[in-house]
Amino acid sequence: MSDEADLVRRAKQHDKQAFAVLYEENFDRVYRYIYLKSGNRHDAEDITQAVFIKAMEKIHQYKYQGSPFSAWLFRIAFNQLIDLARKNKRRRHEELDPNIPSREDGPQELTERSFDADAVTAATQKLTTSQREVITLRFGGGLSTAEAADMMGKTEGAIKALQHSAVVALRKIMMVSHGEATAI
Repeated sequence: MSDEADLVRRAKQHDKQAFAVLYEENFDRVYRYIYLKSGNRHDAEDITQAVFIKAMEKIHQYKYQGSPFSAWLFRIAFNQLIDLARKNKRRRHEELDPNIPSREDGPQELTERSFDADAVTAATQKLTTSQREVITLRFGGGLSTAEAADMMGKTEGAIKALQHSAVVALRKIMMVSHGEATAI
């Protein structure tokens, strides 16, 4: 039995330490995904908290279906984001903060992220909805191709193709915005 499966089994039996490990292993990825989708640090913090509270309350309903536990958490996060969008249809989102810190980030990583984040954020807004979603899941959420395919209801091949087209489009957009030639 894998470590994750054992942790989930124990968490379903109300083992708080097992759930704490699952929380620690998944918090950063879930937070980044929500932050990139919402564009708002406060909403991301609130929704991430809500995701883990809901997961703790509903862990007894979790059933392994071939995807890792994190895929279940991302589904909860996605649903929480939909709920937020419904509640805040008219509210404008504050500008995306370029620093999405991780516990492992040092000054160099934060500086590099800050330097390019505004340009990347602006460029991703020019992608199609599906391209933005795959970029957010794969790079923001750190999901594997299989996990992203499961979340988006597509095949792994479709996700790879979509990711490739999104990266190519981002590269072109970034080159044009920096005044460089667009020939690749």
